[in-house]
Amino acid sequence: MSDHPQSARRVRLEATNHEGSLLGKNVTLAKFDAGKESGFAFADILFAIDLSNEIVLGDAFPDWRGNIYDIHMVPDMATLVEWKPGLDSVIGDYWLKDGRPVPICPRNLVRRLVARLADHGYTATAAVEIEATLFEESVQEARKVGYRDLTPLGGSAGATYHVARSSDWVEYMEAVVDRLDSVGISWEAWTDEAAPGQTELNLAPTDPVTLCDGWARTRQVMREVAFQQGHTVSFMAKPTAGFGQGAHINISLQRDGVNQFFADDGPSELMEHAVGGLLATMEGATSIVLPQITSYRRLVDLTGPPTTVSWGVNNKTAAVRAITGHPKYSRLEYRLPGSDVNPYFALAAVLAGVLAGTERQIEPPAQVTDMAWCMPDDGIVKRIPDTMSKAGAALAADPLLREYLGDEFVDFWVASRRWEWMEFHTKGGDPFAELSQWESTRYFELP
Repeated sequence: MSDHPQSARRVRLEATNHEGSLLGKNVTLAKFDAGKESGFAFADILFAIDLSNEIVLGDAFPDWRGNIYDIHMVPDMATLVEWKPGLDSVIGDYWLKDGRPVPICPRNLVRRLVARLADHGYTATAAVEIEATLFEESVQEARKVGYRDLTPLGGSAGATYHVARSSDWVEYMEAVVDRLDSVGISWEAWTDEAAPGQTELNLAPTDPVTLCDGWARTRQVMREVAFQQGHTVSFMAKPTAGFGQGAHINISLQRDGVNQFFADDGPSELMEHAVGGLLATMEGATSIVLPQITSYRRLVDLTGPPTTVSWGVNNKTAAVRAITGHPKYSRLEYRLPGSDVNPYFALAAVLAGVLAGTERQIEPPAQVTDMAWCMPDDGIVKRIPDTMSKAGAALAADPLLREYLGDEFVDFWVASRRWEWMEFHTKGGDPFAELSQWESTRYFELP
């Protein structure tokens, strides 16, 4: 018996690559019903090409990658939705022919860490604040001008929380949340953000895998609505030379439905250990949550993103903000990721830090009670690595992230970032520009 509404005529198979781009393959209903248990062939080269379709060289080629073998995308039927009349979509995981997960499969990586938390009796609840910038021009018009000097949708004034945006901006956001409702993605709020044309859309707390699925799909919804309305949207970490944009991750741990981060007198001991793990792994995790060249252009003191390896209770200038005092809402806000991040890898980095801290009972350093920006790198409060090379070296040397994420993932990711650095420096990138044309061309539309 088919799992689809009568209107469905085809199914889109969905999964991300390592860069965070949502990939897909459209199949007939008959093809889907025949392969939904065994999986569908995807060429493993999807993990061997960069955002310009260049073959990435310079790292080891395991037996699952390098000879364009097929790996299998097995759909998770719990994610099947009617995307639009006539089209269903379903998200899946990448598996090898022998039944093992592809070692760097983004979704399976999160699932593995969630299972490790479950071994300790914990379930994680996560939410994300997605930032994006909207432009009046269509994507075709944006391409013609190299994605430069575009017109912010909703007016040129930068603001936060203002409701004076023009109706085209409001109509776009209302259409987005209507689409999210239609495909079952739970959201909590949207508002304008600091930069002209910028918005923040908050997805509701849920389990990590479901959150990542919704996050990846939300970016696709926002693109499709922009296309339909003749506008364009970018999740690039800094789509203009002005403000950047991030993706703050909120997380808490529960046991038997009770929030283990809550304590009457402030952070619980478990929350403090989680903070300790997140800070101990932050320099290495920077490579994962700031994945592209432009990601590091956000790291400017006093402009919003954290610049120090720091934490504090209700301190939005720190990299990890502890929200305390409520048995339901006590949580940690991990403020480092850029909007260009792979959702699954970002959650995996956060879960790895939380696991390291809780399993090893890592004590956090003293919290920062004043402004965490502009602090000197004095060995007490470190600066976040501010280049792709520094962050990659920190990840390569991090024993905790190697344990929790796996050597193969770490080595693969570091090699891919070295490639990205080389491409930037040999094919037209300008390290001295506030934002180079090479970056706009490469990152504006992807991931």
